[in-house]
Amino acid sequence: MGITPDQHFARIEREQERAARGPRIPSGGPNEPIGDATPEKLRALLREVIDPELGVDIVELGLLRDVKIENGVVDVTYTVTTPTCPLSEYIEDEIRSAISWLPDVRRINIELVLEPAWTPEEMSEKARAKLGWTG
Repeated sequence: MGITPDQHFARIEREQERAARGPRIPSGGPNEPIGDATPEKLRALLREVIDPELGVDIVELGLLRDVKIENGVVDVTYTVTTPTCPLSEYIEDEIRSAISWLPDVRRINIELVLEPAWTPEEMSEKARAKLGWTG
């Protein structure tokens, strides 16, 4: 299963919105300087990466395993909801797009890990509510 036309157009719309608004500063207002990229800022930016099948960001879904930055090199480790997920390349492109504009980011390494396997328990309460998984 690949990306549907609706998912493709939603991605284009998100990219156009990002370009129109310019750099988004996750921790403050529009006049706050970007400053150094931190794992917290990167994690906030990665909330813009939406799983196209579920419509929830990868942070709330619990797909983001780790994010580190050292000397301008960002290392992102993430997983997918199922090992056979056909959208991992799409998600990687979205991860790269969400953080590549930061001025102190020189290189982005993205790693997909399948172990430990993702479980629904890793979702935030917000994600559970959005998907109707109460209980």
